Amino acid sequence: MGKAATPVSSRKSRIGRRLRRRDGGVAARPRANLYEEVTAKIIAELEAGRLPWVQPWGTSCTGPALPRNALTGRPYSGINILMLWGAVIMHDWPTQSWLTFRQAREAGGCVRKGERGTMVVYADRFVPEAEKARAMREGDEAKPVPFLKRFTLFNAAQCDGLPADLAADPPPLPEREIVPVAEQVIAASGVEFRIGGAQAFYAPAADYVQVPPQPAFFAQIDYYRTCLHELTHATGHPRRLCRDLSGRFGSKPYAREELVAEMGSAFLCAALGIVPTVRHADYVGSWLDVLREDDRAIFRAASQASKAADWLLACHRDTREARAEARAAA
Repeated sequence: MGKAATPVSSRKSRIGRRLRRRDGGVAARPRANLYEEVTAKIIAELEAGRLPWVQPWGTSCTGPALPRNALTGRPYSGINILMLWGAVIMHDWPTQSWLTFRQAREAGGCVRKGERGTMVVYADRFVPEAEKARAMREGDEAKPVPFLKRFTLFNAAQCDGLPADLAADPPPLPEREIVPVAEQVIAASGVEFRIGGAQAFYAPAADYVQVPPQPAFFAQIDYYRTCLHELTHATGHPRRLCRDLSGRFGSKPYAREELVAEMGSAFLCAALGIVPTVRHADYVGSWLDVLREDDRAIFRAASQASKAADWLLACHRDTREARAEARAAA
């Protein structure tokens, strides 16, 4: 949606300056701000010209996938997707499956000696004692305080002795012109799709998506990447997940919503096994402005992108189950 943003500034980010000493080391702090720490990593990737959510799988992987717990099969969400994808890219690991140290033991294997884990975060809330006392004193409801906890995961490639089928990734879909599962997700969303013209966009007021015909794309698989990007925008409609879609081109709200749509499309492509080509980062400059201004922006955007992808995948799953029940009853 829209034209390219202003070029990426070469200056170091405000957050990055907080975290680094003059000698290039990381400044020691008694209690690190996890929001700043994670945001600084994402900013560094963007400043280096890398998008953590574009082609987030190594060359030795069997195919794209969302990172998931190898023991429970539960996919990770939000900011943890970006952090785990980043580790897979850095180390070129062949799988998106992850375990805690204890889970590797429970599965019958072990983490190899000397391996270093990858930090992920868990969001929770608690009510401080002072807040409980205030609420009791004033007859008010106690307000919980959000916080982040860090924990460590190990990629299945860092472990020995795991069952062969524990960390199997789904095979990628072939790069054919029509990808049935993507067509099914689009149809199941209930969003009106119009094919034609030379621009891809979502029109919030009229609630429809328009994309150019598939032959117009240099790499035809990118037709689906574009469809899923615009479909993620559509999940923000008040009748769906109700995000702020009022931002005009060039504004901070517009940049934030584009960040959600970019990651939502990447999450959906990974979940469906679609391998899009790397896209030019049209909005990197505006994204950097948003992230430098607010160290929680990337957490909110990743969370909203996960919710959008989950909503669309749930629509697809419900439609598929309804059809199966109808066939069984016929």
